[in-house]
Amino acid sequence: MLEIIRSVGLFDIIDMAIIAIVVYNLLLLIKGTRALPMLMGIMLIVIVSFAARYLGLKTTSWVLDNFTGYLFIIIVVLFQQEIRRALAFIGETKVFGTQAKAKSVILDEIVKAATVLANRQIGALIVLQRNTDLEHFLDDTGQKLDCIISREILISIFIPYSPLHDGAVIVSNGRISTAGSILPLTRKTDLGKNYGTRHRAAVGVTEETDAIAITVSEEKGSITVAQNGELSEELNAEKLRKLLDSIFNQQQAKSVKEK
Repeated sequence: MLEIIRSVGLFDIIDMAIIAIVVYNLLLLIKGTRALPMLMGIMLIVIVSFAARYLGLKTTSWVLDNFTGYLFIIIVVLFQQEIRRALAFIGETKVFGTQAKAKSVILDEIVKAATVLANRQIGALIVLQRNTDLEHFLDDTGQKLDCIISREILISIFIPYSPLHDGAVIVSNGRISTAGSILPLTRKTDLGKNYGTRHRAAVGVTEETDAIAITVSEEKGSITVAQNGELSEELNAEKLRKLLDSIFNQQQAKSVKEK
């Protein structure tokens, strides 16, 4: 053991540190998503394969060896969303760009719109795209708008008689990209019966991407924010603005640090 420790040099430590950082960040990416139990399943199959080979179980070893031979392709197919998400982190943010003033104005409009909708008990779902591209999750649903963000436009979209009020508004590159978009629903069973389809869609899209989803409940007139597959407590305008500022200031600081 002492000989092994003595043989470890500086570059070996750097090498192990790089691998540890990569594995850690990959686990963070899949934390809270459906990818984690799939990864556990694959790891269990690999462990059983080694155990079968050690115990001399020839038939089991043959079956599992043939399965693990296609493991790379299986991982690419099963984790395509997470792979896209990981690659997206290499690029720049897609929400507001680099101008702090523009970001502040956009957040103001979103918070004011959400507050008005909550006061009138009008349901709404506003998704703020970050690094992960949401096009793969929308399946060409929704109406493409590509318009500026203003409280008037957001309120008019979610008015009950609007043809787009049932879907989600997607905010990307500092503009309203689409409205009336249908999002994937979470499969969580412990979300609570008081949460409806909008909340389940908000949690669902943030389980699969790094987006932020703002939900206004038409039943209670409350505002919640979904991030990383988790819902916040009910928020007023001040708390909503502080939370969004915190999220995107951290993202901007991270982007600057990476550059």
